[in-house]
Amino acid sequence: QVQLVESGGGLVQAGGSLRLSCAASGRTGSNYAMGWFRQAPGKEREFVAAITWSSLNTYYLDSVKGRFTISRDNAKNTVNLQMNRLKPEDTAVYYCAAHGSGSFYYTRSYYFWGQGTQVTVSS
Repeated sequence: QVQLVESGGGLVQAGGSLRLSCAASGRTGSNYAMGWFRQAPGKEREFVAAITWSSLNTYYLDSVKGRFTISRDNAKNTVNLQMNRLKPEDTAVYYCAAHGSGSFYYTRSYYFWGQGTQVTVSS
Protein backbone atom coordinates (compact mmCIF):
# COMPACT_ATOMS: atom_id res chain seq x y z
CA GLN A 1 0.00 0.00 0.00
CA VAL A 2 1.04 3.56 -0.72
CA GLN A 3 -0.52 6.52 1.04
CA LEU A 4 -0.60 9.82 -0.82
CA VAL A 5 -1.32 13.22 0.70
CA GLU A 6 -1.67 16.34 -1.41
CA SER A 7 -1.11 19.88 -0.23
CA GLY A 8 -0.70 23.37 -1.63
CA GLY A 9 -4.13 24.06 -3.02
CA GLY A 10 -5.96 27.32 -2.45
CA LEU A 11 -7.58 30.36 -3.98
CA VAL A 12 -5.62 32.39 -6.51
CA GLN A 13 -6.42 35.06 -9.08
CA ALA A 14 -6.19 34.34 -12.77
CA GLY A 15 -2.59 34.65 -13.93
CA GLY A 16 -1.24 33.59 -10.56
CA SER A 17 0.70 30.52 -9.49
CA LEU A 18 0.38 27.62 -7.09
CA ARG A 19 2.64 24.71 -6.27
CA LEU A 20 1.02 21.43 -5.34
CA SER A 21 2.91 18.76 -3.46
CA CYS A 22 2.19 15.09 -2.95
CA ALA A 23 3.86 13.19 -0.13
CA ALA A 24 4.04 9.42 -0.41
CA SER A 25 4.42 6.96 2.43
CA GLY A 26 4.13 3.23 2.87
CA ARG A 27 5.49 0.97 0.14
CA THR A 28 7.40 3.76 -1.55
CA GLY A 29 10.32 1.50 -2.46
CA SER A 30 8.50 0.44 -5.62
CA ASN A 31 9.40 2.42 -8.69
CA TYR A 32 6.05 4.05 -9.35
CA ALA A 33 5.52 6.59 -12.03
CA MET A 34 3.29 9.33 -10.64
CA GLY A 35 0.48 11.39 -12.04
CA TRP A 36 -1.73 14.36 -11.29
CA PHE A 37 -5.40 14.41 -12.22
CA ARG A 38 -8.14 16.95 -11.62
CA GLN A 39 -11.88 16.91 -11.34
CA ALA A 40 -14.13 19.92 -11.72
CA PRO A 41 -17.74 19.90 -10.45
CA GLY A 42 -19.97 17.88 -12.74
CA LYS A 43 -17.07 16.65 -14.85
CA GLU A 44 -15.07 13.47 -15.09
CA ARG A 45 -11.64 13.22 -13.56
CA GLU A 46 -9.06 14.13 -16.19
CA PHE A 47 -5.35 13.60 -16.63
CA VAL A 48 -3.12 16.61 -16.02
CA ALA A 49 0.48 15.41 -15.90
CA ALA A 50 2.64 12.36 -15.25
CA ILE A 51 6.30 11.65 -14.59
CA THR A 52 8.28 8.45 -14.74
CA TRP A 53 10.35 7.17 -11.81
CA SER A 54 13.59 8.43 -13.35
CA SER A 55 12.04 11.81 -14.27
CA LEU A 56 13.32 11.26 -17.80
CA ASN A 57 9.83 11.38 -19.25
CA THR A 58 6.96 13.72 -18.50
CA TYR A 59 3.51 13.96 -20.03
CA TYR A 60 0.98 16.79 -19.99
CA LEU A 61 -2.58 17.60 -20.87
CA ASP A 62 -2.42 19.85 -23.93
CA SER A 63 -4.15 22.74 -22.20
CA VAL A 64 -1.54 22.92 -19.43
CA LYS A 65 1.60 22.50 -21.55
CA GLY A 66 3.93 25.43 -21.03
CA ARG A 67 2.12 26.47 -17.84
CA PHE A 68 2.42 23.44 -15.55
CA THR A 69 5.55 21.51 -14.62
CA ILE A 70 5.64 18.15 -12.86
CA SER A 71 8.71 17.11 -10.90
CA ARG A 72 9.67 14.59 -8.23
CA ASP A 73 12.22 14.03 -5.51
CA ASN A 74 12.56 10.29 -4.92
CA ALA A 75 14.76 10.78 -1.87
CA LYS A 76 11.95 12.73 -0.21
CA ASN A 77 9.12 10.66 -1.72
CA THR A 78 7.44 13.77 -3.09
CA VAL A 79 5.92 14.80 -6.39
CA ASN A 80 5.20 18.42 -7.22
CA LEU A 81 3.07 20.26 -9.71
CA GLN A 82 4.09 23.85 -10.37
CA MET A 83 1.16 25.68 -11.90
CA ASN A 84 1.75 29.07 -13.51
CA ARG A 85 -0.50 31.45 -15.44
CA LEU A 86 -3.53 29.84 -13.90
CA LYS A 87 -6.91 30.22 -15.56
CA PRO A 88 -10.44 29.96 -14.14
CA GLU A 89 -10.87 26.73 -16.11
CA ASP A 90 -8.08 25.18 -14.04
CA THR A 91 -10.42 25.25 -11.03
CA ALA A 92 -10.83 21.70 -9.75
CA VAL A 93 -9.87 19.25 -7.06
CA TYR A 94 -6.38 18.00 -7.90
CA TYR A 95 -5.39 14.42 -7.13
CA CYS A 96 -2.03 12.74 -6.94
CA ALA A 97 -1.84 9.09 -8.01
CA ALA A 98 0.69 6.26 -8.23
CA HIS A 99 0.79 4.56 -11.61
CA GLY A 100 0.37 0.81 -11.91
CA SER A 101 0.20 -0.26 -15.54
CA GLY A 102 -1.17 0.93 -18.82
CA SER A 103 -1.48 4.36 -20.32
CA PHE A 104 -0.56 7.32 -18.13
CA TYR A 105 -3.62 9.16 -19.38
CA TYR A 106 -6.30 6.93 -17.86
CA THR A 107 -7.46 6.81 -14.24
CA ARG A 108 -7.73 3.01 -14.39
CA SER A 109 -3.95 2.80 -14.84
CA TYR A 110 -3.30 4.12 -11.33
CA TYR A 111 -3.28 1.96 -8.22
CA PHE A 112 -3.24 4.48 -5.38
CA TRP A 113 -4.86 7.88 -4.98
CA GLY A 114 -4.70 10.79 -2.59
CA GLN A 115 -7.73 12.60 -1.17
CA GLY A 116 -7.24 15.67 -3.33
CA THR A 117 -6.62 19.36 -2.80
CA GLN A 118 -8.91 22.15 -4.01
CA VAL A 119 -7.60 24.71 -6.48
CA THR A 120 -9.83 27.69 -7.19
CA VAL A 121 -8.87 30.33 -9.75
CA SER A 122 -10.89 33.52 -9.71
CA SER A 123 -11.33 35.71 -12.77
